[in-house]
Amino acid sequence: MIATLNPERFKILVHIVNSPDEASSANGTQAVDRAIGLLSIAGRAGSQGVSLTRLIEQSGLGKPTVRRLMLALIRGGLIEQDSQTRLYHPGEESYVLGTLATPRHGLLEIAADAVVRLARDSGDTAFVNMRRGATAVCLHREEGAFPIRTHALTAGAQHPLGVGAGALAILAALPDEEVETALADGARQRTAEYPGLDADILRCEVFETRTRGFALNPGRVVAGSWGVGVAIRRVDGTVAGALSIAAIESRMQPPRDQELAAMLTREAVDIEKRLARRMTRPPSQEDMT
Repeated sequence: MIATLNPERFKILVHIVNSPDEASSANGTQAVDRAIGLLSIAGRAGSQGVSLTRLIEQSGLGKPTVRRLMLALIRGGLIEQDSQTRLYHPGEESYVLGTLATPRHGLLEIAADAVVRLARDSGDTAFVNMRRGATAVCLHREEGAFPIRTHALTAGAQHPLGVGAGALAILAALPDEEVETALADGARQRTAEYPGLDADILRCEVFETRTRGFALNPGRVVAGSWGVGVAIRRVDGTVAGALSIAAIESRMQPPRDQELAAMLTREAVDIEKRLARRMTRPPSQEDMT
């Protein structure tokens, strides 16, 4: 008896490279992506530096690949290696590029005094958040004088857009197409960490935020911790981040939520004016050194 083979069970997938240039381009793109990932890991390590072992663990790349890419970043001045500790740090060129990006992305430097005023005047906890793709990163947290505080957000924490008052303010300020992209990109993290905040709920929150004029988080992230937030825009209309205030539920009831939103809006308008001035001023030689 002769067995017959089902051709559907035996399929070979072949990617045809049309030319050597295409293959070279694909390999080059992969190398760039990997190098950017390593640079990001080193940057997040800050002044502590990062070891070769840590880079290998976090990137998932092999030791020879990590060594080769880090050497390339060192040659470009983007990475430095301490001769004694052998730890990797962001290099001088990274600082220069960061300085050049400050007029557009240096939100903390511009907004820090506003966050201090908001915490002082409200008595509650104030935050400034920066948009980073489909997430909002808390750049700074300032405590007010009120003795009962909320601990829903700490500096350095990242939430998917829509999760929390500041992150919701950012999401609602985006064009509809970007809202959908952000919701899709953040779906996995929301499902794992915030299962009660699905895309349909956040679409409703976006509509209500736009109608109301400010974002309101009625304890959706941490029970009893409420927040209000407003977006911060650049001069070109894109969203830079958000200001927000968090407090216990009893301190967020109407009309106080609207009063806090008005405080946030005043500070956001001032920050936007300062961002606009920075973006129209070319960096000076002093900024570069």
